[in-house]
Amino acid sequence: METSGRIATTPDVLDFTVENVEKGLHQLYYDPNIENKNLAQKWLMQAQVSPQAWQFCWALLSPDKVPEIQYFGASALHTKISRYWSDIPSDQYETLKTQLFSQIACFSSGSKMVLTRLCVALASLALNTMPEVWPGAVPEMVRVFQEEGGGVDGRARCLALLELLTVLPEEFQTSRLPQYRKGQVRGALGREWGSVCPLLQQLLRQGDSPGAVKARVLRCLSSWVLLDVPLSESEGLVEDCFTALPDPELFDTAVEAIVNAISQPDSQRYVNTLLKLVPQVLSLQEQLREAVQNGDMETSHGICRIAVALGENHSRALLEQVEHWQGFLALVNMIMFCTGIPGHYPVNETTSSLTLTFWYTLQDDIMSFDSERQAVYLQVYRPVYFQLVDVLLHKAQFPSDQEYASWSSDEKEQFRIYRVDISDTLMYVYEMLGAELLSNLYEKLGRILTNTEQASSWQHTEALLYGFQSIAETIDVNYSDVIPGLIGLLLRININNVQLADTVMFTIGALAEWLADHPVMLSSVLPLVLQALGNPDLSISSVSTLKKICRECKYDLPPYASNIVAVSREVLSKQIHKTSQCMWLMQALGFLLSALHVEEILRNLHSLITPYIQQLEKLADETPNPSNKLAIIHILGLLSNLFTTLDISKQEDESGESTALPVKTAPPPPGPNPVVVVLQQVFALIQTVLSKWLNDSQVVEAVCAIFEKSVKTLLHDFAPMVSQLSEMLGQMYSTIPQASALDLTRQMVHIFARETDHFPPIKALFELVTSVTLSIFQQGPRDHPDIVDSFMQLQAQALKRKPDLFLSESLDVKAVFHCGLLSLKFPEAPTVKSTCLFFTELLPRCSDVPPVARVVQENGKLLLQAVLEAIGGGSSRSLMEQFAEVLFSLNKHCFPLLTVWLKEVLQAQGFPSTRVTTEQKDTFTQQILRERVNKRRVKDIVKEFTLVCRGLHGTEYAAEYCL
Repeated sequence: METSGRIATTPDVLDFTVENVEKGLHQLYYDPNIENKNLAQKWLMQAQVSPQAWQFCWALLSPDKVPEIQYFGASALHTKISRYWSDIPSDQYETLKTQLFSQIACFSSGSKMVLTRLCVALASLALNTMPEVWPGAVPEMVRVFQEEGGGVDGRARCLALLELLTVLPEEFQTSRLPQYRKGQVRGALGREWGSVCPLLQQLLRQGDSPGAVKARVLRCLSSWVLLDVPLSESEGLVEDCFTALPDPELFDTAVEAIVNAISQPDSQRYVNTLLKLVPQVLSLQEQLREAVQNGDMETSHGICRIAVALGENHSRALLEQVEHWQGFLALVNMIMFCTGIPGHYPVNETTSSLTLTFWYTLQDDIMSFDSERQAVYLQVYRPVYFQLVDVLLHKAQFPSDQEYASWSSDEKEQFRIYRVDISDTLMYVYEMLGAELLSNLYEKLGRILTNTEQASSWQHTEALLYGFQSIAETIDVNYSDVIPGLIGLLLRININNVQLADTVMFTIGALAEWLADHPVMLSSVLPLVLQALGNPDLSISSVSTLKKICRECKYDLPPYASNIVAVSREVLSKQIHKTSQCMWLMQALGFLLSALHVEEILRNLHSLITPYIQQLEKLADETPNPSNKLAIIHILGLLSNLFTTLDISKQEDESGESTALPVKTAPPPPGPNPVVVVLQQVFALIQTVLSKWLNDSQVVEAVCAIFEKSVKTLLHDFAPMVSQLSEMLGQMYSTIPQASALDLTRQMVHIFARETDHFPPIKALFELVTSVTLSIFQQGPRDHPDIVDSFMQLQAQALKRKPDLFLSESLDVKAVFHCGLLSLKFPEAPTVKSTCLFFTELLPRCSDVPPVARVVQENGKLLLQAVLEAIGGGSSRSLMEQFAEVLFSLNKHCFPLLTVWLKEVLQAQGFPSTRVTTEQKDTFTQQILRERVNKRRVKDIVKEFTLVCRGLHGTEYAAEYCL
């Protein structure tokens, strides 16, 4: 120990005495210096697992010590018993048990936290010794604590016993017992329930039992039912829990006990018990109504949890009891009351959200019956679900403007999520109610919008529209005969509120596919959308709706195109929308222009992007600074998003964001593609921008994105630009290598490498970027994992699309191979995955690309070594599938060489891990060499071997990994 009174943590002074442990605890709790606290904590953790812990832990429990010190002693005991049980000689079990009983008795009137830790320690001992060594553990616990003596009063002994019985199942749930032991111990504990249940029942029914005892009984029941004890055996006890609900002190623990008991998966087997519980739950309705009336959210929440637990977990079992249908229907109506509980979520109530899953479950169970029984149930429950729709739409209503303004941003966000949950429920309910639901909503909306005598609140209108939107967003409503009427009603709405306007917009967006089939209605809705486009408060809803309409209805929009472009241009020039909405708007315009004639596209493009080109010219002349950098990236982003969706081929490609590269079959219109025309016009300007910003990866990425998205959309229409873009990319990458340039090169290789006309510039570009990257590897690639990742992907793509690129004398295949070996050892998982992909593409080329065959023959052993090193523990286990694929590829394409290499490499002592024996390595070799067809089997072999190498084989951890 140091003379200052602080503990020392160097190995030679790890003196775990009582005095030192007390000093360590004092330092942990009271030293103001955080470093000293951390040192103390580390030292104390070592002390807790040390052999000396057996000596100091009992001394620390001395009555003259403060609770913090006693607690550490009790925790040390638990640690030793639960984690180092095998260190305890079997002849010490009885002594240890007696000491623990004695300490628990002493602390039954002392510190609660110390008592709990001692109970957990004894529970751990019981779990490690039952059923063989300590077969009657629970009866003995009950007997010991029922005996009088030791100066401990009966109430304290009773509470200590209940604490012990409560932590016993909890300790089982978190114990580290091997799987086979878990099954044995679970069975033994299940049999002990016969001793526990009568005791708990007796204590709960005794009129003179103190509240603290009853609360502990309820907690104990909660703990035991998690062991799946039969509901029929705890039936009486669960019913007794209902009698505790009127007591405010016991309410929460009683609710928890009932919910846990009802929710056990096994409880659905005990239908008779469940039927007895239904009236018990229904009897809580009066207490529920009173709680709602008095604004007692805790009580209403708890009762709702009980009703939902019974309904949600057992709806099918209860539905099947046809003679008791009225009782179950009453329970369903009770849950309906909880769904429609008065007040606004989450400010006035938090209960209604608990019920939503129940309605899914009930519907699923009804629809799972055969058609005859289903028809009977639907007769009863269709009206219930129509009522549910009314209740949900009422709950989805916004509060008054004044009240909503007073809500915090967190409350508003919770309400938004709650409305999304309601929307999902409505969409699901539609499957049961069908077209009648839409008619129902339409009639209600029609009534409130055409009623001239009584004005309706905007909240009511908005909620009904929200219901329409929820269904139309995901369900095909094209056949519905109410949609034309709905469009007519939309035009009648007096939109004087942002929330209402938002929902009107989203509803129109949800009907975009319907509008594509009924284009005559576009003239009615487009003015609403274009007007909303100018309101920054409606930014997301108006832009996303216009994008949907432009995507779905583009072939019907040419008459409106000039107006849409003009409004969009004006909105963009005013800069009222955030960057992401500006990008969406450009995508919308891309869809719109795709359906026009080429001359019209060029004319609209000219008017739309000329202001941005002029701005970009101005920015290109300025000295680089953070402000003009953002403006440049914004303009380049607008062009990228426009070109993402501007596709004049006949085949529609709905998602401009798709990374797939579809092959388009329709012949392109004559003449150059409009996007290519524009790119050629601005190419020199982009080069000027690049020359000033080549050091900035974000600007380079933005430039590459324009071409990458254009290439993906245009595919072979991009051909006129291949030569000049290849040249620019080569210059860019030679000056300052960046991953985005490699990614764009990969796209070019994918599309154009097989075309004779474009092969020369693609080949020159590929060789140049490969040469530059090889020099990066010579200097040390660790600082550029993104470049290494993209480079490996590029090489894999080249091997896949045009392996002839590897026939070139200018390409150093051996150097590329060695770069791959280095990349396999990178810590970044994406880089390693890309490198494995490179090798799985390279190895099959041994047969048709001689330079590849030579390199693999000379250096393949190094690859095998690197793969086995990774499997042996050098790489994350999450990457084993990728390494297995490389091994499988070696086996399939280099079998004669692999048989020799495996023998040579695995001969090394301690390789690939000191944990594997020679026999295990031989078995692994034989298993691998046998599998030249079944890749899945090779992956399983590698998974198994890596666990052996890491010392994890046979553990629970391994079981989860191998699933």
